[in-house]
Amino acid sequence: MRLVVTGSIATDHLTAFPGLFSEQLLPDQLANVSLSFLVDDLQIRRGGVAANIAFGLGLLGFTPLLVGAVGADFSEYGAWLHKHGVDVSHVKVSEQAQTARFMCITDRDQNQIAAFYPGAMVESRHIDLADVTARAGRPDLVLVAPDDPAAMLRHTSTSRRLGLVHAADPSQQLARLEGEEARRLVDAAQVLFTNEYEAALLCERTGWSERQVLDRVGTWVTTRGPKGVTLTTRGDVPLTVPAVPTEKAAEPTGVGDGFRAGYLAGLGRGLSQERAAQLGCAWATTVLETVGTQEYRLDAEDLLARMTDTYGVNAAADIARCLEVAA
Repeated sequence: MRLVVTGSIATDHLTAFPGLFSEQLLPDQLANVSLSFLVDDLQIRRGGVAANIAFGLGLLGFTPLLVGAVGADFSEYGAWLHKHGVDVSHVKVSEQAQTARFMCITDRDQNQIAAFYPGAMVESRHIDLADVTARAGRPDLVLVAPDDPAAMLRHTSTSRRLGLVHAADPSQQLARLEGEEARRLVDAAQVLFTNEYEAALLCERTGWSERQVLDRVGTWVTTRGPKGVTLTTRGDVPLTVPAVPTEKAAEPTGVGDGFRAGYLAGLGRGLSQERAAQLGCAWATTVLETVGTQEYRLDAEDLLARMTDTYGVNAAADIARCLEVAA
């Protein structure tokens, strides 16, 4: 399965706050919030939604084509991704701006407050997916992940025009999208990814009910943190897949990206929706146990043992085929 992953490529600046954000927010002063957090740690890591997903797919035996815009400071990062199975030959390098920056504070309960500086990412709107696919070959799926909003709309439009199957992952960019823009991104997507909060925000932005969204997409995948994930398809009973538990949660940044990589890898290897979601949940837990979104590795034996504990012997046996190919 040939996958094109479009979206952000960034450097993550991750910090930890030992307290709770909720204890610093005064209910009667929410209209006048002015806070500064003294943090205990600073980790500078490789990141960006598209790069994280592509990295996970690379570890699982795919060669995803990464499409996005970066700065001239990307050379070392690009070599890292290439080493781990990602095709970076169609990443646009800016002559003016630096690679995007993600800045995040995580509190004791794994809640996060973050900011994202786009930098070179704004130039991704100038990338023509038609040119990319003409040179690289027709993909089986295009994932439109969070990016410069104009780029997301352009990639979605181009995918439809070329008759390419696409998946929509508006995620963090829902806050920047107008109603018509959100509707254009979602309409006709084979897969729609959101988390629980984004699912409600998507309905608010589009003006559509959940049923109306389902009338326009193939499968709506909603991640729910420690509660797992729900897959909903029009006319079918929603399928809920529990998360793979852990007592070693380290840092939640990139966990959703890990799920997407595992889920898409499962589909790409011919697994059912349920099995693909189970692989995605297990892969997400692997990311959760690591500081940094691309610091984990594939340990097939451990992964299968944990899936056996969570989903049973038959599920682990089905998914083992996917991991054997990756190995």
